[in-house]
Formats: sequence, C-alpha cells, structure tokens
Amino acid sequence: MHEKDTSLERGKSAAGWIEKFEGLAKLDGAIKQILMRESAIVTVPEGTVIFGPGKPPENLLLLLEGRVRVHQISEGGREIVLYRVEAGQSCVLTTACLLAYEDYSAEGVAETDIRAAAIPRPVFDTLISQSVDFRNFIFTAYSKRITDLFLVIEEIAFQRLDIRLAQKLLDLARGSDQIKVTHQQLAAELGTAREVISRQLGEFQRRDWIQQTRGTLGLLDRDALTNLASLDPA
Repeated sequence: MHEKDTSLERGKSAAGWIEKFEGLAKLDGAIKQILMRESAIVTVPEGTVIFGPGKPPENLLLLLEGRVRVHQISEGGREIVLYRVEAGQSCVLTTACLLAYEDYSAEGVAETDIRAAAIPRPVFDTLISQSVDFRNFIFTAYSKRITDLFLVIEEIAFQRLDIRLAQKLLDLARGSDQIKVTHQQLAAELGTAREVISRQLGEFQRRDWIQQTRGTLGLLDRDALTNLASLDPA
C-alpha cells in the first residue's frame, strides 16, 4: 500500500473497531488490548493499489468502510475479477499469503475510499498461535471466502453467459437505471473476452432491454433482465 496515500489512526481515535466484528468481540481482554495497541486504522482513497503480484503482505486488513476489488491479469493481458471485499470482511488472498509466507499473485484496488483496521504481520502471527478465538475468527472468514471463490469458478465454467451478464448488470446498477461500465470491464468481471460481451449486449439491446452509449449502459427493461437472471442455468 502506498504510504503517501494512506492516513493512520491509532490509540483512542481507533477505539471501537473490534466490536464491529462478531468473532473479535468475544476475545478476552488481554488479546483485545494487543489488537488495540498494535493495530492501526488506515484510510485509503479510491483508486489506490493496495497490494500487487510479487509483494508480500505486511498487514491483515479488516474492512470497516468501502469496497476493494481483487483481480488477476494473465500473461496475455486479460483481466478477471476474482472477488470483492466489502465492509465487515477480510481478504482471503491476504490471509492465505500471511499463513503460507508467500507473495501476492493478484492485485487489490480500492474501488471506493476505504477505511480498514490493519493488523501487522507480527501481531497476526502471535495471535494465530496464542488465541483460539482469534484463530477461529480468521479461519471461519477464510473458509467462507474460499467457498465464494469456488462459486466464481463454477459460474465461469458452467453457467450461461447471458444469465451471468444479466445478474452482473443488475448488481452493478445498485438500484439505478444507468451503469458507467465498459465492455472490457464487464469482460473482466465475468472472465470472458470483450467480443463475447459485446455480442451479448448487442442481443440485449436488440430486445430493448438495454441502451448503450459510450461508457454507459441504460437499463430499459429491468423486469426482463431480472427474469433472465433468475433462470436455472441447467
């Protein structure tokens, strides 16, 4: 993470974040004191590269506000979005790299301004070995995110692209009828080629479900997209 783009809160200004995580709230007092004393609250602006391939993790980040996109780029330059980290979650890749003492193999970018609790690696290592409750918290979150990743793989391998694209458009819209997104960005989200996305969007437009302008998609028939998104892919 770029230090010039990061602000820190320590001590009393950082108090209270532990209680936002159910698994940490039940830690005994001594462990909580270690977390409060040794951790910091970091604030990072939108667009910041938080981690990247070949770099070792320095902290475990527990997201308090905002959203982080984790994606991977192939040797040929194709990007695929692996998952997003939302408020109340941690990054499964960071956890895996901390546990295995390995460098990152993907990139994490702040999609919005974020605020997170940063637990330094030495503190993470100490608490993993000394606190059963902290260890349970870490592995419970880790197992859930691994399950989410398997769902991503299953969707890419087996689910119809038109269904996945309709689902993604509704998800990105977040209740709006306008989405600022390019065909290339959608291809990265769905793990396919831009040309494939362009063809499918063209079909949606032919059916008068969407309207395309440069860099923006308008949802004209949300009900039709919702019906498609809810179909059984089998």
